[in-house]
Amino acid sequence: MIALSSMPLAALRPFLQILALVYAVVTLWLTAYGLHSWVLLVLYWLGRRPHPSPSPLPSPDQRSGEGRGWRRSRRGWGEDLPVVTVQLPIYNERYVVRRLIDAVAALEYPRDRLEIQVLDDSTDETTVIAQARAAFWRERGVDIRVLHRSDRSGFKAGALAWGLQQARGELIAVFDADFCPRPDFLLRVVPHFMADPRLGMVQTRWSHLNANDSPVTRAEAIALDGHFVVEQTARSRAGLLMHFNGSGGVWRRACIEESGGWQSDTVCEDLDLSYRAQLAGWRCRFLPEVDCPAELPPQILAFKQQQARWARGSAQCLRKLARPLLTSRRVGPLQKLLGLLHLSGYLIHPLLVLLLLLTPVTLLVPSPLGDVSRLLGPLCLGPILVYGTGQWALYRDWKRRLLAFPVLVLIGTGIAWGNTIAIFQGLTRWGGTFARTPKFCLDGRERNWQRSQYRLTRDRSIGGEIALALYALATAALAWGLGRTEAVPFMLLYALSFGVVAGSSLYEMSRWAVPKARRAARARGGIRL
Repeated sequence: MIALSSMPLAALRPFLQILALVYAVVTLWLTAYGLHSWVLLVLYWLGRRPHPSPSPLPSPDQRSGEGRGWRRSRRGWGEDLPVVTVQLPIYNERYVVRRLIDAVAALEYPRDRLEIQVLDDSTDETTVIAQARAAFWRERGVDIRVLHRSDRSGFKAGALAWGLQQARGELIAVFDADFCPRPDFLLRVVPHFMADPRLGMVQTRWSHLNANDSPVTRAEAIALDGHFVVEQTARSRAGLLMHFNGSGGVWRRACIEESGGWQSDTVCEDLDLSYRAQLAGWRCRFLPEVDCPAELPPQILAFKQQQARWARGSAQCLRKLARPLLTSRRVGPLQKLLGLLHLSGYLIHPLLVLLLLLTPVTLLVPSPLGDVSRLLGPLCLGPILVYGTGQWALYRDWKRRLLAFPVLVLIGTGIAWGNTIAIFQGLTRWGGTFARTPKFCLDGRERNWQRSQYRLTRDRSIGGEIALALYALATAALAWGLGRTEAVPFMLLYALSFGVVAGSSLYEMSRWAVPKARRAARARGGIRL
């Protein structure tokens, strides 16, 4: 053991003790998020049985279009079935726009009460594809229009607000380009609005079109399943503040308008509007039994970009909504506390980076608060159980699916640096470019994202990830030399996580990510999926 008093660092002892105190505070902050996971897990099990809900509308008779089935429906619900406007915000989605339009055109709902808006901000051939497919469905009696903007002002929020001005629906359904709603989606969701006039938003569960494509998509599926099955169910049924996930949900138009409408000062317009609506007295509900299939990003670069946008947007929402939340008289103390933890959830990533950077200090100077790092063990078990519960609740082969959990741990830790940068941007500036997550039409058929023109090839966070991987290795060596072997496994996990994410990113950015034959074909004039 190296004695600190025998080293030149002894003069820095007061400063190091302050850093050790900061380390202890960071650890306690992280334990709060671990405790939050435990609370949601307990609430999920307490409210696991579904609440009574209205019966779905009957499906129309397939042979007669809008015949006997809808007459039975209107006798049961009256003649006031609400008009639904389906909004499809898209930007350069040439590979999936046809699939999206076809899925939405197949929704089972009275044709005279269904309107579809393709909100197109595209600058490539996506517009031509969308217009051709919309014309195809108009000839078959579907009310569908392509509304093209020449600029992306406000990005997705701007497109949704612009479309809302021209919509005739009382209810507004939103689907991103990578979603394929099932035909009975509206039949199962609309009755909830008819039964509760103060219900402002209904969110459904995301399922996955390509979960088995790769270890990355399997890990992403585990994370999303845990969020929707456990966290969203717990928040909804316990009366906590929850949020719209940006797609696969339906809004009441009056709720959007009375809550201030879609706003683009954050890049998480969905989270922003959700909280403003609930603080204005509207109710939101999550329906775990209704799923909406979507495509998972297969690229680690795409996943990092998606998470960075969510991290930046959530930080902006925290800045914007923390004070209204704390001063609101409509929500109780527990709702406020858990709402703040929800809004600030992405702060886990800069805290993880700080924990790594401050670990060498704790190896040299004991924390004034004692060894608080022992708290992390049992509390970090909470997120693990959340993800495990999500798999158990959805799949019979949940044990096999959980084999991808180590990959989730690695990439979930490895993206901490990129998310830290994004959070700093969110805490220091409003708005920003809405960086879309590329979609490749990966739905189980033989397709390859490597040959897509939307494949990402740049990432500015790799340098920081490599530096943190090396820093973690050096810290592991220091811990070993000081005889503090309990810290070595955690430092090696950090090193492996940042190394895997950086290495995977570098590979995807390289020319070798595209098979040789496909590189040659692309050089001759491009490749189409």
